[in-house]
Amino acid sequence: MKGTITQLRSYERSVQLLMVNQFTINLGFYMLMPFLAQHLSGTLGLAGWLVGLVLGVRNFSQQGMFLIGGTLADRLGYKPLIVAGCLLRTVGFAALGLVGSTPALLAASAATGLAGALFNPAVRAYLAADAGERRVEAFALFNVFYQAGILLGPLVGMVLTGFDFRLTCLVAAGIFALLGILQIRALPARRGAGPSGSSGRVLPQWRAIARNRPFLLFSLAMTGSYVLTFQVYLALPLEIRRLAGQGTPGTTAVVVLFAVSGLATILGQTRVTAWCRAHTVPGRALVLGVATMGAGFLPLLAATALPVPDGGAARWLTAAVPSVLAALLLGVGTMIAYPFEMDTVVRLAGDRLVATHYGLYNTVCGIGITLGNLLTGAALDAARSAGLPALPWLALSALGLGCAAALHALHRTGRLTPRPVAEPQHATA
Repeated sequence: MKGTITQLRSYERSVQLLMVNQFTINLGFYMLMPFLAQHLSGTLGLAGWLVGLVLGVRNFSQQGMFLIGGTLADRLGYKPLIVAGCLLRTVGFAALGLVGSTPALLAASAATGLAGALFNPAVRAYLAADAGERRVEAFALFNVFYQAGILLGPLVGMVLTGFDFRLTCLVAAGIFALLGILQIRALPARRGAGPSGSSGRVLPQWRAIARNRPFLLFSLAMTGSYVLTFQVYLALPLEIRRLAGQGTPGTTAVVVLFAVSGLATILGQTRVTAWCRAHTVPGRALVLGVATMGAGFLPLLAATALPVPDGGAARWLTAAVPSVLAALLLGVGTMIAYPFEMDTVVRLAGDRLVATHYGLYNTVCGIGITLGNLLTGAALDAARSAGLPALPWLALSALGLGCAAALHALHRTGRLTPRPVAEPQHATA
């Protein structure tokens, strides 16, 4: 931890503030979101399909608006979008705890999603700009603060929700309000470079990015890695619950799963990135990271060949150990790939319209996560019905191997090297 603080202090103040911002953003978000579904179905008594609709609107409004948020950040500057996102999430989180009608809940959910679409591309583009030549190390440190917020948020939320979910919402809203005020007062204004400055027309700029074939291929190749890492929240907890049950043993195993995943990143990210910088090149690090994610499902695949104990500690270990090992390997793979992934987006953007590129990148990966989760859920159901427990783990391992092979091909053919985006014609107003 001391080394992390020392490294943080080595950056200029704007980068330090962005790190703390991301920790606080995730703290506020994850102290509320894990408990929202229970509030909607339990306290408010909404039907299951309405709960799904409210949660789906949040996800759609964020994933669907990333490109817009990134474009606005490149045109208006990074700071206004970060501030707007924080203030909009303040309103959305407060409303989730105070309103009860379906239209109001849908509006509040959409606001929280749109907020993320506004500040996420702007934060990453701002960090890339101010970190300069230390961009890879900065994104590694950024991931430490990112995971720390994810780890601490649910613990704080569990305590607050024990009193009242509305209290959780108001505290989370207060955190984002204070964060917005802090940005206004302390975050320097910063604007990214575009083909013709901030006055360029949007559609020609989007067409120019769409012609950036290496960037689009890289985005598609990396989408599978997001599907794999999301299984920490989907397939792995479901597998634990299937074997350990819905009671305390299953809950304990899931908590261990999340703790191992978060702590591994907090403790190991900067060391892993330093090792990769010393021993390999960015393209190979990406291949290694995604291949490690795919290998993360091999412990689960191996466990399907073993008999499942009837009960007791042996059954709990059978449920917990393979999934926790999978989460650990997924975390290691993410540690290897993430800083180089974020850096590669900037390099393939040619250091221009960086927030817009991040916005499109997040949108592509978000669509991939949605489709991947649907297919993963279908594979889990098919595995249970057909008595083929190895099916989902085999498919996920193959996905990791396929994405790693695609990245290797991109690296080998030189498509992951810096290439500026072509200038759009008639880009000025």
